[in-house]
Amino acid sequence: MAEFEFVQYECSNQVGTLTLNRPERHNAFNEQVIQELEQAFKLLGEDETVRAIVLRSEGQSFCAGADLNWMKKMVDYDFRENVEDAKELAHMLQTIRTCPKPTIARVHGAAFGGGVGLIAACDMAVTLDRCLFGLTEVKLGILPAVISPFVLEKIGNANASRYFLTAERFDAKEAQRINLVNEVKLHTTEMDEWIEQEIKLILKNGPEAVSACKKLIYEVSGPLWNTAEKVTTEMIAERRISKEGQEGIKAFLEKRRPYWVTKSKESTPNV
Repeated sequence: MAEFEFVQYECSNQVGTLTLNRPERHNAFNEQVIQELEQAFKLLGEDETVRAIVLRSEGQSFCAGADLNWMKKMVDYDFRENVEDAKELAHMLQTIRTCPKPTIARVHGAAFGGGVGLIAACDMAVTLDRCLFGLTEVKLGILPAVISPFVLEKIGNANASRYFLTAERFDAKEAQRINLVNEVKLHTTEMDEWIEQEIKLILKNGPEAVSACKKLIYEVSGPLWNTAEKVTTEMIAERRISKEGQEGIKAFLEKRRPYWVTKSKESTPNV
């Protein structure tokens, strides 16, 4: 088995378990985390002994979005470098979405930005009732561009129009209402019981038929996916190098308010 620094995985009883293990950084994304997630999902997707995959995390947060040091690099990237950087995230999320095995996100802590995209890329998700979610990119003058096709597929345009534009945080009950997650539980034991029950149902079905159903779903989803990567990676690249995007990212890194909220009493946002 391959070994990774930030992603652990194991296989038992036909179930592959992937664990984001960067708790000191709230399991935030950087280039290495993205690459390891993509490689791990590919390995488990190709493993004939695996019938379902569970994605979980260690620490307080499920995934806090972008890592600060990764964001610092973005400030100095030109347009083309930003496009190539964004493609890495797009490829990882698409690998999860098109994985031939059913994927279940076990969300025990907060998920913001790219963390929401990670949940949306999975087939199913269960969360604790105390978890918080947010698509907070516009507070930094940038966009939830790369994750948008995955999130839109789950929550739809109407809900995206609210949460993309306001950047407000929402709770687990709201995450369920807008279809980001399937179930909300009070305790981790209840989460694990629900996951176990869903996997039992999956294992009763023909494995090739299950994989074919997954392919059917994303093949019938429409032409959006044929152009999504180019549109979204170029849009985020444009925003990152824009005056507003540069100001927003720098303000966040410097723990100050960007110029457009100078007169506001609102504290500096978390992403």
